[in-house]
Amino acid sequence: MEPNNEIRALLVLMDDPDNEVYDTVASKLLNYGREIIPTLEQLWEVTPDEAVQTRIEDLIHRVHFQDLQLEFAEWSRADQPELLKGAILVAKFQYPQLNIPAILAQFDQMRKNVWLELNNYLSPIEQVNVFNSILYSFYKLKGHELSEREPKYFFINHVLESHQGNSYTIGILYLALCEMLDIPIFAVDVPRQFIFAYIQVLPHLFNVGEPVSQNAQFYIDPVSGVVYSQKDVDAYLKKINAMDRDMYLTPILNKRIIFKMMEELCLCYRYRREDQKADDIQQLMQLLIDIRHS
Repeated sequence: MEPNNEIRALLVLMDDPDNEVYDTVASKLLNYGREIIPTLEQLWEVTPDEAVQTRIEDLIHRVHFQDLQLEFAEWSRADQPELLKGAILVAKFQYPQLNIPAILAQFDQMRKNVWLELNNYLSPIEQVNVFNSILYSFYKLKGHELSEREPKYFFINHVLESHQGNSYTIGILYLALCEMLDIPIFAVDVPRQFIFAYIQVLPHLFNVGEPVSQNAQFYIDPVSGVVYSQKDVDAYLKKINAMDRDMYLTPILNKRIIFKMMEELCLCYRYRREDQKADDIQQLMQLLIDIRHS
């Protein structure tokens, strides 16, 4: 965009030492939205003062973040928000100019590779073996534990590019593929874990408090594709003193999955003392807060 007179006047004040003046300038520039970004980038390139460059970088981030908040709010309002799109929005926090068509193209190729190996005669465990063969052997996806506290593993584009992620990012790819290919695999709310259940019959899937344990054939760890039995999961729940078994074996909705993922990402930033990023993530989480009642 071509800077108008008001924008030129505001840009001149970017180096004002008075923080109140700068805050006023920043607030007015933010009103221009993403259209102001090319002008700010040009100003950054010709500005020798590092302090002013930092202010410009912060302002560009605030413009992107402002847009991201609107996108998150719109996604959250959908009756059944798409899981992959939610993960893309999380990635846009770190990569605001993310190449979304490239991500969707990579995902679609992954879907085609799985689809080619599926047929109507496969048993549930054979279907999962197909998924595991494509994801962990062909694509060589490698899962990292959440305890590593590494933010990059929370971004879906990083997983597709490096083939490394954590239970949430790899899990979201897994679940999104299942949804598109009509495979009845769903995330369940097991404490301190993000695992799936293969549920062949579940009449009231989205009813709050509907346990899956009577219908689940087995469980899957998305970090590695390892399959667990009901006995294995029950033993884990007993070990951690999770008394209300049915509460932890209920399907969780897409908004809840993204919320839990962002909780862990926020913890990563706190652990790394990147508090501003953690605060921003919490602001985005606030837009999804109604999931606690869903």
